[in-house]
Amino acid sequence: MTTESLTPDVPEIQHEHPDVTGGWLRPAVFGAMDGLVSNLALIAGVAGGTRDHTDSTAVVLAGLAGLAAGAFSMAAGEYTSVASQSEAAQREIDKERREIIANPVAETDELAQMYVERGISPELAAAMAAQIHLDPELAVEVHTREELGVDPDNLPSPMVAAGSSFVSFAVGALLPVLPYLLGAHTILPALVVSLLALFGCGALVSRVTTRSWWYGGLRQLLLGGIAAGLTFLIGDLVGTAIG
Repeated sequence: MTTESLTPDVPEIQHEHPDVTGGWLRPAVFGAMDGLVSNLALIAGVAGGTRDHTDSTAVVLAGLAGLAAGAFSMAAGEYTSVASQSEAAQREIDKERREIIANPVAETDELAQMYVERGISPELAAAMAAQIHLDPELAVEVHTREELGVDPDNLPSPMVAAGSSFVSFAVGALLPVLPYLLGAHTILPALVVSLLALFGCGALVSRVTTRSWWYGGLRQLLLGGIAAGLTFLIGDLVGTAIG
């Protein structure tokens, strides 16, 4: 986001910030990673527990069931979580609005004190707070930003979070099953596709963090590989015991 400079002859700002506080990024990233890792681990466990590790029908059934169950579960969980968070924030915003209307002098002084604590002179801080409180809705916005750290006009959307989580989990969970749907009879192709996808996701996410792309990619690849390997071993042990 860029704004017009109030001072003539000042160079324009040459960068913009992506949205890192909205309701879609975290559930989308978490959903894709969770879909990949959990469904890879699920089909690895089933493949490990089947005879000769080649029963592709059981693996596909487990993978598609895991995809559907996980996507709906993630969407429901994200909706409830984000809705509860937004409702709690809205409750505090409404409380702040009532206080500003009922006790404007004390609230104005409170805002001025916040500015003083940030290094602004008392006279300027008082003038700023008084100017802001000329508009009650602006006062509500500023107080909630300063006191609660939230934007009352940009609370996370439960529907966006749920939809992002559902779609990203489904896409992530589909990748380990895809080689079987295309005719594979062993877990090796699914493992290769999934680990490459995990590396790619980790590298992509690193673009909005301070980590290097190779670190993010290797971290996700390693975690997914460990999860799949351990679950395969568990499935193999259980399959041998009950076979």
